[in-house]
Amino acid sequence: MQKCTLALGCFWKPEENFKSKPGILKTEVGYAGGSSAKTTYEEVCTGNTGHAEVVRLTFDENKISFKKILDLFFKMHDPTQKDMQFPDVGTQYRSEIFYEDERQKQDALEVLKEFNEKLDGKIQTNISKIKNYNKAEEYHQKYIEKNRQ
Repeated sequence: MQKCTLALGCFWKPEENFKSKPGILKTEVGYAGGSSAKTTYEEVCTGNTGHAEVVRLTFDENKISFKKILDLFFKMHDPTQKDMQFPDVGTQYRSEIFYEDERQKQDALEVLKEFNEKLDGKIQTNISKIKNYNKAEEYHQKYIEKNRQ
């Protein structure tokens, strides 16, 4: 089992989209990349913590590769938008790949390069070492699933 953490706008929809993919064993939403070890939704919403809303995936690399996850990541949002995913605006909604190790970093750089070539160099996605990950509050977990109408 491996983990990866991805920021692609508001975390509810990506969690919903990833959870049904073969090889994804667990999804969890949270916050990553900020300056403090602990944060809350209310603090992240101010845009002052440096954290991004993220989805954290636990996956079976024998069933889905990290590169395949990144391919889905780039197709699930608009990576050419800086610090937003319409209609959500702010640094907490940025596009970012948080890598766990050097292998993930290299894979992220390769996939980003491929997509950047396809999108005429307009990619705004950051690639960073994971830091200060916090699981989001329970009411955010599986939010769409819990609130289907």
